[in-house]
Amino acid sequence: MMGQTNVLYKGSLLTEHDIYLFKEGNHFKLFEKMGSHVTTVDGVRGTHFAVWAPNARAVSVMGDFNGWNKESHPLKVREDSSGIWEGFIKGLGNGTIYKYHIVSRENGYQVDKGDPFAFHWETPPKTASIVWDINYEWGNGDWMQKRHTANALDAPYSIYEVHLGSWRRVPEQEDRSLSYREMADHLVGYVKEMGFTHVEFLPIMEHPFYGSWGYQTVGYFAPTSRYGTPQDLMYLIDQLHQNSIGVILDWVPSHFPSDEHGLAYFDGTYLYEHADPKKGFQPEWKSYIFNHGRYEVRSFLISSALFWLDKYRVDGLRVDAVASMLYLDYARNEGDWIPNIYGGKENLDAISFIRRLNEVVYEHHPDVQTIAEESTAWPMVSRPAYVGGLGFGMKWNMGWMHDTLDYFSANPIFRKYHQNQLTFSIWYAFFENFVLPLSHDEVVYGKGSLLQKMPGDDWQRFANLRLLFGYMYGHPGKKLLFMGGEFGQWNEWYHEKSLDWDLLERPPHQGVRKWVQDMNHLYRSEPALHEVDFSNEGFEWIDFHDADSSVISFIRKGKTSGDIILVVANFTPVPRVGYRVGVPRGGVWKEMLNSDAEVYGGSGFGNLGGAEASQVPCHGRYQSVSLVLPPLGVVFLKSEGAR
Repeated sequence: MMGQTNVLYKGSLLTEHDIYLFKEGNHFKLFEKMGSHVTTVDGVRGTHFAVWAPNARAVSVMGDFNGWNKESHPLKVREDSSGIWEGFIKGLGNGTIYKYHIVSRENGYQVDKGDPFAFHWETPPKTASIVWDINYEWGNGDWMQKRHTANALDAPYSIYEVHLGSWRRVPEQEDRSLSYREMADHLVGYVKEMGFTHVEFLPIMEHPFYGSWGYQTVGYFAPTSRYGTPQDLMYLIDQLHQNSIGVILDWVPSHFPSDEHGLAYFDGTYLYEHADPKKGFQPEWKSYIFNHGRYEVRSFLISSALFWLDKYRVDGLRVDAVASMLYLDYARNEGDWIPNIYGGKENLDAISFIRRLNEVVYEHHPDVQTIAEESTAWPMVSRPAYVGGLGFGMKWNMGWMHDTLDYFSANPIFRKYHQNQLTFSIWYAFFENFVLPLSHDEVVYGKGSLLQKMPGDDWQRFANLRLLFGYMYGHPGKKLLFMGGEFGQWNEWYHEKSLDWDLLERPPHQGVRKWVQDMNHLYRSEPALHEVDFSNEGFEWIDFHDADSSVISFIRKGKTSGDIILVVANFTPVPRVGYRVGVPRGGVWKEMLNSDAEVYGGSGFGNLGGAEASQVPCHGRYQSVSLVLPPLGVVFLKSEGAR
């Protein structure tokens, strides 16, 4: 056979133990063995290829090195029933562009596929994989030493959610996106100045359709080449870490797109996905659903998770669309789904996979977090698998986001009828380890920007927005804000366009940005605002009954510091003078922040630096303070103790 002079069938990276683990779904570092790896065999430099295609009749490597010849470089199937084809091609190295040509045993099907384990891909719309060495000399050793503290559940999390392609663009150069390295020059300093603790990137894994925002992944081991090389992304992460900023990546183990060069129908059979469309096709997104019950697929996905944690040193994975994995009837009509063996709608294979994923992640990286985007009332999402939970570190609080934004969109005249919508989240706030998101999903597709959602004239819109952020920072739970919200972006987000940075030339937008910046610094510096987010020991209502005035008041408490922060919010445009609030301590209560301060664009109503408690019983307490509550404003006061 002609190809035998071109391919060596020796020097395999895979051992018998690798195959054993792969078959039983417990190989979690497949990226070290599968795909393309530059290596040396018999003193000759070249590239070893390995691809899983158990239903193929023939597999070959084609690329720029052989004129895309589909026959000249055949791989050989291993004789251990693993379904892995492999071979070594001498002379190939970094930068080689290639695909696998697969001839299926099924119906004569032939297809050209990208490498599921490729570390680098051509820039879309091109679709080939690239042999790539991902070595990088990291400079983030200090961060890696201390990140167990920065990523702990009692640490402050103020997450800045970013879409790389549209955060900032270069209008002078056809409005192109910034590269990874340019983002390092601009984003890092901005995030540090603003006081955010973490950045969360919408999926940066390679994806064919830019308009999917990365949520239709084909390259589970490769960052998109739209913004540079793997090392360029590593440099961006490195720079963030060197500035003490954590990095969280969106990751999509639920579904994948139907593009021919991707995972779909990989070897002429439904290999990564379910064969039955009632289980294998997601009608809402027109994509394919992973077969989480197949051992090799579990190894593939968990290896992908560990890859980003191992090789890119990220601090967390936000797992997308968990609800779609948990429920067999998700986004399906009656009769369009298949019940589990007990007749229920729970996806038992996916539940098992999720638990195993989280166990493996925390076993290998106890200093990171997994975060579930899960939109239902599924219990114990952020509780360990060994007590029956799903094992995530945290969960997005979608109920808080929707209820709060509904409340804020109401005219303040009518808010007194919706007080429960504002306070309901506290009743379940400690059932999970919650992140409070104001995410990208709420500012697209005609929903309007956060500022557009606010009622009233322009002054009231900005005041409401500052009040929304203040309420979020006071409320138990970690914080997440999508880019642009921090300065009051007027237009809703559009992925083909930069944020409207020129708005920062206008005082109201400067005021919102300054408010978020000061909120971040207060939040990070006050243990009471972040140490005990996930237990009712860190929260105590003062009063939530004053619906007629649309005022709520509560205190936040730290673990051991004894610090107490009082948060009082007025959700109407009526300033309230002499408003009495019961407090747990006497002495001076210093006003730390006031969203109505003139520096933020407010009207300047405030408490002249603080208030002293007096022996006037209120709200079931022996002492109280008399406050000025600013219109559509929130004040944070800290107990300085009795004098």
